[in-house]
Amino acid sequence: MSQAIPTDDPSATAKAQAPTSPTRTAQDHLSKNAVADGSSCPPPSPGESSIEATAESSGARRGRMGAVNGVRVLATGSYVPPNIVTNEDLAALGCDSEWIIRRTGIRERRRASDDQATSDLCYEAALRCMETAGVTADQIDLIIVATITPDHPTPSTACHLQRRLGCIAPSMDVNAACAGFMYAMTTAAQFVAAGNSKCALVVGADLMSRTVNPDDKKTYPLFGDGAGAVLLAPDSSTDSPAGILSYQLGSEGCGGEMLCIPAGGTRHLLTPEAHESGLQYLTMDGRGVFKWAVRVFDESAKDVLETAGIQPSELALVVLHQANQRIIDSAVADLGVERDRVFVNLDRYGNTSGASIPLALDEAIREGKLQRGDKVLLCGFGAGLAWGTAVLQW
Repeated sequence: MSQAIPTDDPSATAKAQAPTSPTRTAQDHLSKNAVADGSSCPPPSPGESSIEATAESSGARRGRMGAVNGVRVLATGSYVPPNIVTNEDLAALGCDSEWIIRRTGIRERRRASDDQATSDLCYEAALRCMETAGVTADQIDLIIVATITPDHPTPSTACHLQRRLGCIAPSMDVNAACAGFMYAMTTAAQFVAAGNSKCALVVGADLMSRTVNPDDKKTYPLFGDGAGAVLLAPDSSTDSPAGILSYQLGSEGCGGEMLCIPAGGTRHLLTPEAHESGLQYLTMDGRGVFKWAVRVFDESAKDVLETAGIQPSELALVVLHQANQRIIDSAVADLGVERDRVFVNLDRYGNTSGASIPLALDEAIREGKLQRGDKVLLCGFGAGLAWGTAVLQW
């Protein structure tokens, strides 16, 4: 039976668990947007680890390493709403079309209609994935949905999807924002590898247009709506077996304030006063996130490739979270991968958060960029702060 194989270096684990002290610089940086009335996401408390302190932890890896053998992707599928919003459309709101292209690479994005919810997009992506795989609802025995824009706080969006598909399957949501699909996929892969699932449906979906403030001219143009899905199943082939050759999952919660929706949870209820102040909308430290994302990809990509014993030249495809063209360009600059092997579709969809990677992966496959036996590098990063990076044998 295939098993999940931990690959942590014990010495690195010990170093990673060693206590660290926050630096003054990090504390100041993460606290600078704090609001006196507590309306912002809380910065690190005195004594908590900071990103800079973590960086000084004697070279220890920032994330936990692992591998999952004997699991293959049966098929992919995706769905985006038909409504296209171009940069020119946003000009009426005061957004600068040229600035958007120059700073992000985004030219258009999709917007869900008022009567569409996240589970609706999940359902459409799942149907396309199932049709491609030739799988029926009664064969699916696990559903995991990665989203930060659920239909409701409870029940889970995954349970809504399970109901509509008619599956007999345990179903749950994973909230890890733009890294959510990577968390969901590696979780589902563990079920499959352990023999507890024969056909797992993993969906990444978000309606990010519901989380951003139209009056925020710098943030509002960045995000779009979409969904992507994959089906995972055991792979018993002995000739070039599929699987997650190496992965790294990590989080640096001390940077949580960089990407945060302040109100709507138990820390700060969405009161009329909070709503009036716009605290239901996403806030973002763009420059801080940019620097963090580039560093995290660089380090985690090198970690997973080294652990798997793979050279960048062996990669057939690289799919990063589609957040910003400048982030993608900076992140892969030192990787040594040819540009035509780095897939990009954010110019047409913007940042779709949890949908970003499976949506791009589905398009890449339909364009013939990935074949059986190829190696692909995936990386998601975002709010939490959290990330997931993996190299897969297709």
